Amino acid sequence: MAIQNASPVVSSTGKTRLQQSLEQAKDNRGPSLGQWLTFPGHALAKTIASLGPDWVLIDCEHGHIDDHDMYLQISAISSSGVSPVVRLPADEPWMVKRALDAGAHAIMVPMCETKEQAQRIVESAKYPSKRYPTGFRGTGAMFAPAAFNLTGRDYLLNANTNVMIFVQIESRKGVENVEEIANVDGIDMLFIGPNDLASSLGYVAFDHATTPEVQEATERVLKATLAAGKYAGHFALDAATAAERYKKGFHFVNCGADIVALTASISAEVQRVKALTSETAGSADNARTNGDAPNDDGSIESRNSDNIKVY
Repeated sequence: MAIQNASPVVSSTGKTRLQQSLEQAKDNRGPSLGQWLTFPGHALAKTIASLGPDWVLIDCEHGHIDDHDMYLQISAISSSGVSPVVRLPADEPWMVKRALDAGAHAIMVPMCETKEQAQRIVESAKYPSKRYPTGFRGTGAMFAPAAFNLTGRDYLLNANTNVMIFVQIESRKGVENVEEIANVDGIDMLFIGPNDLASSLGYVAFDHATTPEVQEATERVLKATLAAGKYAGHFALDAATAAERYKKGFHFVNCGADIVALTASISAEVQRVKALTSETAGSADNARTNGDAPNDDGSIESRNSDNIKVY
């Protein structure tokens, strides 16, 4: 049964469902659970958001989602009572601004490799304030307040607290600098991209789960993240992997992606139909060889004396 939530925020100041789910995950009350979108479409985003996740990530890095569709999907997700997270194509400040001004509850920035890069990401996502005096986010978020159920003024006053910043550690250099990155003020989560991490270490991306060096790097990232008091995230494509990562200490996990679910379901059904019809076709061919004939319902009635039906 689909779950429809009334609001994507859980307080009058705009605290998001994402933030609440991460706090619960840190208290060992279940993972902050989400889904991954690579296809564009308002209807698709709203459909996925209604299935029970805490957040839905809009993948503008590797997905087929442009700026226009990002805006539509953020609206679809937040209006379904779920937190929209946007993975940016890169760490460009203008990309940060576009995602946050559209109403993203969090941004995920790929390929973070140094403390300085992490600091720059934080500055681009924060309005100037006492805590973030070097923040340089522009104050033109006309569409974001609606995604937090806030007025424009209240959004401006609370955005530095409500909006979360996630960086991906997915390279050898990122792992080497992970302790410094984890301690940057304003970085809320370190998220492991296992495919790029494996590639960076010289292995086939799809072999990351069984490659010792990749798993050792993963442990180092997790240890540094938890030591810094930050949230830890890991990519997963099924329930078993998501649960395994959560039990190891990761707070934020997805349990699928639209393109994976679509290809797995359709390919399985196509192969199933082919298998079922090849059995029938084989039976019909054998029947003709033996002088039997198919009935109107597709069954084969033998013309031999035993009258055995083969389905």
